Amino acid sequence: MKKRDIFTPIGITVGFIMIMFGIISSGGMGGFVGFLQLSSILIVIGGLAAALLVNFNLQQIKSMKDVFQEAFKKSENDLPQLIALFERLSERARREGLLALENELEDVEDPFIKKGVLLAIDGIEPEVINDIMNAEIEAMEDRHYRGRQILEKAGEYAPAWGMVGTLIGLILMLRNLEDPETLGPSMAVALLTTFYGSVLANLVFIPMAGKLESKTSEEIFMKQVIIEGVIGVQSGQNPRILKEKLSAFLSDKMKTRREEDQEEILEETLNEA
Repeated sequence: MKKRDIFTPIGITVGFIMIMFGIISSGGMGGFVGFLQLSSILIVIGGLAAALLVNFNLQQIKSMKDVFQEAFKKSENDLPQLIALFERLSERARREGLLALENELEDVEDPFIKKGVLLAIDGIEPEVINDIMNAEIEAMEDRHYRGRQILEKAGEYAPAWGMVGTLIGLILMLRNLEDPETLGPSMAVALLTTFYGSVLANLVFIPMAGKLESKTSEEIFMKQVIIEGVIGVQSGQNPRILKEKLSAFLSDKMKTRREEDQEEILEETLNEA
């Protein structure tokens, strides 16, 4: 079960709090109430929903729930742990043969790793393994893009429907210039719809789409490391050489942290001895 990414809800919450603080500090609670306009909300939300229904099919619309949930999940990309796993697999493969790796897979949860190792056990050529696993990466990237596209389109449509509400408000205002009492409500509809559309687009939809894009990039990176590890294990590379090869994917900060951890483990071992 994936952990929750606390930064997504925190960011959205802080954004709304800052908006509310700006409104209240300028006009008190009365000013905040003035920013609640049902007709403006209906124009933006209703228009946005209608536009998405036109743009996407029913299956894609149903997937919106999963797309939103994914944006709130924490990525669990532990590269040092992944490198340690392939170092262990390489050691066992050299000692007992590739068939012995089937037992190691019982504790592995990642289906991509399992698939790669099983292909290696079956004696598939490295080039074929690379092609098969890269094809899966491309398919995953396409699925993620289609899911993320809903949020990107919502980010485009929300301000546009805000402008539609603005035009409606301006038309109502211009048609009733002789009645001063209608000018205020009409102007409120005109401005608040743009406000709602801009907030939804720039605080919710576009940032969430950006987070999902970043997660996809991270997942592709990790899967590329897995492919290198699988091919290294199958080709019988020395565990230390494979470890150093995969360590090239580590950032300088992660390398420093790993060296510090290794020094602590060595120091504890010496102290126990």
